Amino acid sequence: MSHTKRLKDKVAIIVGAGQQPGESVGNGRATAERFAEEGALLLLVDIQPDWLEETMSSVSRHGAQAHALVADIRQEAECAKVVSTCMNHYGRIDILHNNVGMSRGDRRTSELPAETWDDLMELNLKAMFMTCKHALPFMVERRSGCIINVSSTASLAARPTVTYKTSKAGVNALTQHIAIENAAAGIRANAILPGLIDTPMAINRRARERGVSTDVIRQERNALVPMGFMGSAWDVAHAAVFLASEDARYITGVLLPVDGGLLQKRG
Repeated sequence: MSHTKRLKDKVAIIVGAGQQPGESVGNGRATAERFAEEGALLLLVDIQPDWLEETMSSVSRHGAQAHALVADIRQEAECAKVVSTCMNHYGRIDILHNNVGMSRGDRRTSELPAETWDDLMELNLKAMFMTCKHALPFMVERRSGCIINVSSTASLAARPTVTYKTSKAGVNALTQHIAIENAAAGIRANAILPGLIDTPMAINRRARERGVSTDVIRQERNALVPMGFMGSAWDVAHAAVFLASEDARYITGVLLPVDGGLLQKRG
């Protein structure tokens, strides 16, 4: 099928472009591949060099121009380096896609160590603020840019643990703030709220922690979704392509669930 590449020659930073080992594809890698297919020039960022290398291989199969950078975005200097690396390679930043998040160690409020709260908040929320902080001046200067932050339906729905929900609710608020703050400068900011998605982080980790098969985890999660099945990382990636493209030029400050109707169960 021939179609115009929707991100042709757009420069995109994808933070969290690697993925954990597992049977399925992760959100970051799927988004990197879809952006590559749509003609974007990529800077792929992850803390894990081997995960990043695999994503680089997958985007190169699409003929994409891409550079890789290993960085720990919990450090502000590393966030600044992500942005300066992109500017050095490409001279501009059109799209910043923040795909980071972790829930490991999260607990009920009364049982949660304060250090775990700090660790999760630092990665899930503060790191996104810092990548946005350093990319925005270059977008403002060009009066053009698109920021996509990956949040979660956990930000709006009941959840048994406290920090992930709270941090992702913070991502929603951060995104909406950036959207309003920078709208007059031609910059859009939106959040994607994935629901139950079949990724290695979601499935393989839970199977390991509970000592059950991945099939058990999948069946449990499928049963929760009104559409009857979990989404895949490609569903998240398709939403990211749309939000990054000119098709969404008049859309900003939106929290977009990609969840098979999960949030509608709230009533």
